[in-house]
Amino acid sequence: MPTFVLASASPARLATLRSAGLDPVVVVSGVDESVLDGLPPAELAVGLAELKCRAVLERDEVPEGALVLGCDSVLELDGQALGKPGSPEEATRRWTAMRGRSGVLRTGHCLRDTASGEERSVTASTTVHFASPSDEEVAAYVDRGEPLHVAGAFTVDGLGGAFVRGIEGDHHNVVGVSLPVLREMVGELGHRWTDLWAPRA
Repeated sequence: MPTFVLASASPARLATLRSAGLDPVVVVSGVDESVLDGLPPAELAVGLAELKCRAVLERDEVPEGALVLGCDSVLELDGQALGKPGSPEEATRRWTAMRGRSGVLRTGHCLRDTASGEERSVTASTTVHFASPSDEEVAAYVDRGEPLHVAGAFTVDGLGGAFVRGIEGDHHNVVGVSLPVLREMVGELGHRWTDLWAPRA
């Protein structure tokens, strides 16, 4: 069974993979995401995933023969790619623009089999329908800090879940990694998804 490596610092991605039976080794890539600024949202998401994956391949923490996954998410709204807002002011502006509307959460996945050198890259897309929180609710949400550090300034599995009316597509993709897409990628690289499950306790 190959070791599964997650090239991402996202606790939500790690939790999603663990709940699906995997026990990833986390190796944070630390790439400069600004190098791909200006790309269309779907291309940006997969480009950043590829950067993250490839940045860790030669690290000592990556065992020989590992499967290495890089992921990155952006929210597409009005044709623009919205990543992490980074400041309370920007998070507030985002929610003022998003509420009552719909956007497309795009998550890029790049999976490399270090044994064969084969790689697969896919962008998964899920439509997110936002509720219309009041100015007071937005201020309270931003004050909690959660939206500052996540793509699109919202979560569906945290405090922000109450501000999402519904989604069309894979729920896990909105959290940060599409399990059905990843399973297909694993298969394309010649491995069985169920072989990646951690041993029973």
